[in-house]
Amino acid sequence: MLEKVAIRVGVLGAGSWGTTLAILLHRNGHQVTLWEFRPEVAKEIARRREVYEFVPGVRLPDGLSVTSDLISTVSGKDMALIVVPSHILRRAISGVSGESAGKAVVVTATKGIEAGTLMRMSEVIAQQWQIDMDRIAVLSGPSLSKEVLKGIPTTVVAASQNLDTAKWTQKVFASPLFRVYASDDIVGVELGGALKNVMAIAAGIADGLGFGDNSKGALMTRGLSEMARLGIRMGGRPLTFAGLSGMGDLITTCVSPLSRNHTVGYRLGKGEKLQDILQSMNMVAEGVNTTKAALELAHKYGFEMPIVEAVYSILFEGKSPKTAVVELMTRELKVED
Repeated sequence: MLEKVAIRVGVLGAGSWGTTLAILLHRNGHQVTLWEFRPEVAKEIARRREVYEFVPGVRLPDGLSVTSDLISTVSGKDMALIVVPSHILRRAISGVSGESAGKAVVVTATKGIEAGTLMRMSEVIAQQWQIDMDRIAVLSGPSLSKEVLKGIPTTVVAASQNLDTAKWTQKVFASPLFRVYASDDIVGVELGGALKNVMAIAAGIADGLGFGDNSKGALMTRGLSEMARLGIRMGGRPLTFAGLSGMGDLITTCVSPLSRNHTVGYRLGKGEKLQDILQSMNMVAEGVNTTKAALELAHKYGFEMPIVEAVYSILFEGKSPKTAVVELMTRELKVED
């Protein structure tokens, strides 16, 4: 039997994933406030009871509050759940101080690495709000929002360097159709969730080029190797990358047409330009920015990430996908690691 706990939660970010988690938490019996940064949009969402831009047709439950007031979203809550894109996370949370969050547990469900600082999202939060890492948790794993909203069984992991924080977060989110595991490897869980998006772009490119299952299997396997080598170098544990936030999330985002990052890659493989693709999307594909950060981290730690390098060359250097694949396949032969 699942242990029930009812708390007050402020959710920062009314995109598809933030809205999905807000609905999930409300269904779990929690008191939930959802923050949308644009006042006029927040009012319209509250009036329609629908986040019409990102999850049209999905009604917000009665009792789930919507506001554009950041301070009231965070103040007096037991949990602050941050689900804003990685490239604006620091700016978004700078509108409120860590003091406003009180003693709340802070959970991030954002998958990315901050440009410039190369910080993980939990590190950005800890630095910006000046709070202890023991109060911060990460939620990650193979969890497409549309499937969670439909009640399709989903399994994720909650991680914190303080295992008690991870276990408490686990209880808050767990439901019969949303199983949550706990972990104290926050480094590995966060990096797995961020880096798999780069591999999803690569997988999409392969699909767009018309390659088959042989190619997909090789790409995912070697992609996981790159993710694990960097993650272990940065302090993550090897087995974490074989788990939900590593291999599990990698499989889902590399094979599902619901994945934004796979979609970006697929359209690149079909010959579209990155700028045109991004302008046509109303949701953020985190893997684009993460590709830059991942390559910087590889250089920082002194080793190669060939798939990341290939994706970078396609995204930012104008290299054709076919040329990048040929270069990957004709690299110096090596022993598998």
